[in-house]
Amino acid sequence: MAQVQLFGLWGSPFSCRVEIALKLKGVEYEYIEEDLSNKSPLLLQYNPIHKKVPVLVHKRKPIAESLVILEYIDETWNERNPILPHDPYERATARFWAKFIDEKCIFALWKACWSEEKEREEAAREASEHLQTLEDVLKDKRFFGGDMIGLVDIVANFIGFWLGIIEEATGVKLLTEEKYPKLYKWSEEFVNCSAIKENLPPRDKLLAYMRARYGVSITY
Repeated sequence: MAQVQLFGLWGSPFSCRVEIALKLKGVEYEYIEEDLSNKSPLLLQYNPIHKKVPVLVHKRKPIAESLVILEYIDETWNERNPILPHDPYERATARFWAKFIDEKCIFALWKACWSEEKEREEAAREASEHLQTLEDVLKDKRFFGGDMIGLVDIVANFIGFWLGIIEEATGVKLLTEEKYPKLYKWSEEFVNCSAIKENLPPRDKLLAYMRARYGVSITY
C-alpha cells in the first residue's frame, strides 16, 4: 500500500484540488478512481460520515473534505510551495475567501447555469455579485495568492476551468472578459500553469459528461 492514496472522481473539481496540491508539493501518491453509484468498501470505511470524495489516506490515516485536506497537505509537506501564507492574518484571510468560494460562489454559479428558467435570473444576479466580489479581491495580483498559486486559487479551480465548460454545456454566459477582466485573465493564466494544466480532466470528455448529466449534483 502506498503511503499516500487519493480516492477521487475524474470530473470532480474537489478531487482536482487535492491533486493540484499534491503535485505542487511534489508528493507521490496512488490515485484511486471511485464510482459514486457503486462506492467502494474502502471509501465507505475511510469517509463513513459523508461517503464522498475526495479522501486522502496518509500512512493509513484518512482525511476527508477538500479544504481540510489542502491544509493537511500544506502542513505535512511544508518544505516547498506553501499553499497558505505564513502570516497569521493573511492565512485567516485566505481561509475566509476559500470558504466564501465554497459556500457562496460555487452553488450560485451552478444554480445560475442549471436551475429552472424562472429561478435562473435571480441566481444569475447572485452569481454576478459574487464574481464581482472576487474581481475586487484579485485587484492587480497575478493570482489570489500573489505571484504564486495559493489556497484561494486552488479552491477557485471551479471558476477557472469548470465554469467555462458548464457555460458551454448550458448556453449561459457568466464570466466574460468585458465584465470581469481581472478574473477572466486570472482564469486563463491559472489553467495554463503546468501544475494545473496537467491535472485537469480532458475538456471534451467533461463537456460531454455535463451535457449528458443535466443537473447532476456537485460532489465534494
